[in-house]
Formats: sequence, C-alpha cells, structure tokens
Amino acid sequence: MRASSIVLAEVRASGGIDERRMDDPTLAPTPITPVPEKPTRWQRFTKALGPVGAVLATFANFFGKLKFLLLPVLKFGLPILKTGGTMILSIWVYALNWGWPFAAGFVLLIFVHECGHLIVARQFGLKVSAPMFIPFMGAFIVLKDQPRNAWMEACVGIGGPLLGSLAAMLCGAVFIFTRQPIFLALAYSGFFLNLFNLAPIGMLDGGRVTTAISRWLWVVGLVVLGAMIYARPNFLLILILVLSLPRVWSLFRAKSEDEQRYFEVTREQRATMAVLYFGLVALLVYGMHWAHIAPQSLGT
Repeated sequence: MRASSIVLAEVRASGGIDERRMDDPTLAPTPITPVPEKPTRWQRFTKALGPVGAVLATFANFFGKLKFLLLPVLKFGLPILKTGGTMILSIWVYALNWGWPFAAGFVLLIFVHECGHLIVARQFGLKVSAPMFIPFMGAFIVLKDQPRNAWMEACVGIGGPLLGSLAAMLCGAVFIFTRQPIFLALAYSGFFLNLFNLAPIGMLDGGRVTTAISRWLWVVGLVVLGAMIYARPNFLLILILVLSLPRVWSLFRAKSEDEQRYFEVTREQRATMAVLYFGLVALLVYGMHWAHIAPQSLGT
C-alpha cells in the first residue's frame, strides 16, 4: 500500500494526472502526453537546410515510393531488355554481311535453340538466366542451379539441338511450298548450327549430351576439333578447344565419390540418350545434304 502511494505521488508531481479529475468520478482522466520521437539525422539535416531541405525530403519520399513500383518492372524488364537488346545488336551485325531478312531469321533460329535448353532446364526445376546473344559466337544461357547428375545435364544439353532442328526443318518446309531461297538458306544454316553444337567436346551441347553416353567421346571431339583448326584456323574454334581442355583432362585424373556418383546413369538412360544423340546427328547431316542439293532437285 505504501509503495503504491509513493508511485501515485510521483505521478502527481510530474503532472501526468489531474488530481481534480481523480476526485470527480464523472470526469475522465487526462491522458498522458506522449514523449516525442527523437528526429533522425536525415530529418535534422533537411530541417537545417530550410526550404531546400523540404524539397530534398519531398524528393526522397517520392523516390522511396517509386522504388517499390520499379522493382517488379526491373525484375522482369531487365532480362527482356538483355535478350532483346543483344538480339537486335546481333541482327544488325549479321545484316551488314547478309542482309536484314536472313539476319533476323538466323538470330531467331539461335533464339529457338536456346529456348530448348531453357524449357528443359525449367522442367527439371533448374533456375536459368535469359538468353544473351554475342555476334558471331551465337548465344548462351547461364544455369544458376547446376544439374544434379549426368542424365539431367544431357537432357538440358540436347534440348537446344532438338528444338533448333525442328525450327530448321520448318524453314525447309516453308521453302518447299514457297520456293523462296532465303528459307532454304535458313534451313541449311539451322542444320549446320545444331550439328556443330552436337560436337562431343566439353563446352558445346554435344559435350554435355555425351556425358550420359560415354565421356571418352570427348577425346573424339577433341581430335575432330583439332583437325578442323589445322585445316582452317579459326578464333572461335581455338577458343572452344581451350575452354574444353579442363573437362577432357578430368578423364585422366582421380575422381571423388561425389564426382563418380554424378556420372552414374542407368543402362536405359544411356541407351535413350545414345539413340537421341546419334539419330539427331544423322538427321542433321541429311538435312544439310538435302538443303545443298534442293535447288537442283526442285528445279529452282
């Protein structure tokens, strides 16, 4: 009882309670005045600047709200801008050599090829970047999540050539019905593009696909690529060779248990991928041959 009286006396002394209101039960007690919050450094700074500070505070408040509006736009807009911008750049560069119609069709064929990788990767739940184009080097996507095993890597690798080959075949079909030479040129370029990417060498699609068939096919790819460089030196081929060497070298070094487990595939998976890979290679070789002789055979 004495402790409560002391507290009540202190509150009275501080002016927090009106004693007259306590004596009269019909009157509500006077509310305690809240303690004002301490101003932040930014608030003290803008206040010290006077009118200029008020303008700065208004702008800061505006851009703070604008940030929440722009974040979704940037999240989805930047990948579109990256892909679309590099596509336009590639079309412009190719058009300087081959004209706008072929350049646009060729870049579209590359885009379809990359979409094949993207679709399969997302089917496996892998996060992947939007395609980015580099003139005279094609395009690429970046896997933000690495495949968990060789079978998954092979499926993602063959997804691009499969869809890209269908696009090239579509160009060939359009040529048959329209007899427009540009579609024949696009068909031939599409067949060649996808066949080249199936070369069984480390960084190309074929190197990823043969991971689930036999990694020793990388040696075959290395020999073929070396022969191509010897016959006709090319910067791009040399770059592919150099970037592929570390993976070829991995064939001859000791592997950890995790690495050995990564390359384990079932017999059915190996057979399935072998049929897809060698069947697609044969189809693309035939497609290139057909596109080469089509003008004569069709009388165009």
